Amino acid sequence: MNKPLYRFFTNDHRRIEDLLDKATENPAEIQMEYYHGFRTGLLKHIKMEEKILFPAAQKANGGVPIPLAAKLRLDHGALTALMVVPPDTDTIKVVRYVLEKHDQLEEEPGGMYDICESLTEGETQSLLEQLEKVTEVPVHPHNKADYALTSAKNALKRASFNFDEIVRSGGL
Repeated sequence: MNKPLYRFFTNDHRRIEDLLDKATENPAEIQMEYYHGFRTGLLKHIKMEEKILFPAAQKANGGVPIPLAAKLRLDHGALTALMVVPPDTDTIKVVRYVLEKHDQLEEEPGGMYDICESLTEGETQSLLEQLEKVTEVPVHPHNKADYALTSAKNALKRASFNFDEIVRSGGL
């Protein structure tokens, strides 16, 4: 089966992961230029899913939300909250862990991308054109306040992740 939406989003996952890898080649000194690209790339990717892909699949499903979308939206909230705080070793570990679990739900056979691909089969070209036009999400400087990390930890809890446990367990 030809899966252009699946390819579009999984290729973007790899692009974003590559930026994170480059940003953290030396964990003691995060390369902020690459991290900025990762941060804006991740937020744009989330925007594409939230504003175009998920709504198109819901519409094609008779207006009924795809059950997996609720979990993925919680993950998106947690990842977005993690983009607010300055990156450090612990935050990067948690980001990688959440991304791995999240991307698996989207990419695995029968996952969100397969579901969306099947439901929106007749409008693939239109969706790809819309996705190509999505703009970057503007970002503010990182927020170093304690409450920013607390907010990120709370968003992670809502998505069934525990920041401190991920850090203690070594993440991936």
